[in-house]
Order: sequence, then C-alpha cells, then structure tokens
Amino acid sequence: MALRLSPHMTVMTNAVHRAAKRLLRDFNEVEQLQVSVKGPSDFVSQADLRAEAILREDLTKARPGYAFLMEESGHSGSENWAWRWVIDPLDGTTNFLHGIPHWAISIGLERRLQDGASELAAGLVYAPVSDEMFWAEKGAGAFVNERRLRVSARRELKDSVLATGIPFAAVAGHRRLAFARTLGSLMPHVAGIRRFGSAALDLAWTSAGRYDGYWELGLKPWDMAAGLLLVREAGGYATDPEGGDPRPSGDVVAANPHLHARLRQVVADGQQAAR
Repeated sequence: MALRLSPHMTVMTNAVHRAAKRLLRDFNEVEQLQVSVKGPSDFVSQADLRAEAILREDLTKARPGYAFLMEESGHSGSENWAWRWVIDPLDGTTNFLHGIPHWAISIGLERRLQDGASELAAGLVYAPVSDEMFWAEKGAGAFVNERRLRVSARRELKDSVLATGIPFAAVAGHRRLAFARTLGSLMPHVAGIRRFGSAALDLAWTSAGRYDGYWELGLKPWDMAAGLLLVREAGGYATDPEGGDPRPSGDVVAANPHLHARLRQVVADGQQAAR
C-alpha cells in the first residue's frame, strides 16, 4: 500500500520528478553542457540553471506566496515570509560534470515561528540515478521511497563508517586546517571515512544508517536544509560542533545518538586547534 503524502510533500515530489527528468537527460549528454566557474573548483552548468527554473516554476504555481532561497539565484519573495523553500537544484555538480552518478536534488521547507526564528518543516533529497527519494516531515518520521528510515545503532567509533566533505580550493585556510586536525584524530579510531561529494546525500545516507555519522564545515543552507531534518526524523542528531543549530554557521555534525557526542567533540577540538 502506497504511503499517503501530505499536500506539501506531494507538491515537492511532483516538482522534483519533473526537474529530475531534465537533469537525467543532461547527465546523459554532459559533454555538451555549457559550464561556468563561480570560484576555484566551484562550477555551475546549464543543468543546474534549468533544474532550478523548473523547481521555481512548479513550486510557485503550487504555493504562490512562499519565498525562495536557491543556490544559483539566491533569495526571492517577501522578507517577511511565513514559508520558504530552500533549494539546491543539483547537489554534487562536480560529480555530475565528471559523469559520476552520485548527485541529488535537495528541497527543504522552512516555517517562520512567532518569535521570528524558523524551523525545518519538511525535507526531500532525490537521487535520480538510483531513483531513491529520501523525505521527511517534522514529527512524522523519515522515509526512503516507502520504507521507514532509522539511523544506525552502532555504539563504538571503531565499528563506524563516517562521511565528510574534503575542503577544496575555495575553502578558507582555517577550515582546511580544522578538517585536517579532525581527520587526523578520527582516522586511527574508525572503520572508515568516505568522501562522495554530495552533502545532501551524505546526510540522507546517515539518516538511512549507511553512514554512522557525518561532519562538514562551512556548508550553505541549501546543502543541508533537507538533510538535517532527515537525520533528526530518523532518530539521530544533527547540530553544530557546539550542539546548537548548524544553519547559522554551516558547520554540521550528524550521527546516531550513541556516537554524536563523541564525533561532535572531535570536530570541536579540531576547530579549536586550527584557531
């Protein structure tokens, strides 16, 4: 029996499926795409822009009063928004442009609270190549397609596989140093560390228990909005290294409840050593 999606999730999945068709076509003809460079090792392609335009069109049509925060076009809509879409139309662009089939579309939905802060109300990460739709709504659990997700149950770092993002050329020096210190501290004590090149999928895979934990510094809101909610709704923790909301800083530590505190401390120590 198919799961019954909420109105918000129905809108999100419909938009994502249409954008994914265009992305898959571009991925199969990737050598013909026009590509520009935003910064060192930071690319934007026709595929990103076309997918973003499709998502904006479909979501605006379905929810005309909602604001947007999008990777390529930035903020649009009212500054006093009550609801806002936070979108990465193609997370893993470098993978995409190299023909590596590990990339995704990420949509988070934020709701403004009475005190002016915001909370993540819904999130979706779709990997078109594998046809895996990771999705969650606040208080309703996390799923991949129609299967309920739970974070892993491993209790020891020595048994754990972690994911991260290795800093590239555009990343500030202090963040590169903090990463190196953290990596050096963790490597002797874990079963493995992976770097696959998509923060949205790293968080989604942590929610699915494929990774036991994940950390990365300096993410953008669209990289993590959906993934943070996925991890939390799957029973894990997703915070900054100090235990707070990672959205202001972009510094994320996500893991199951048994490993989160230890991973968070190692990342915080790495940051401290880099200052």
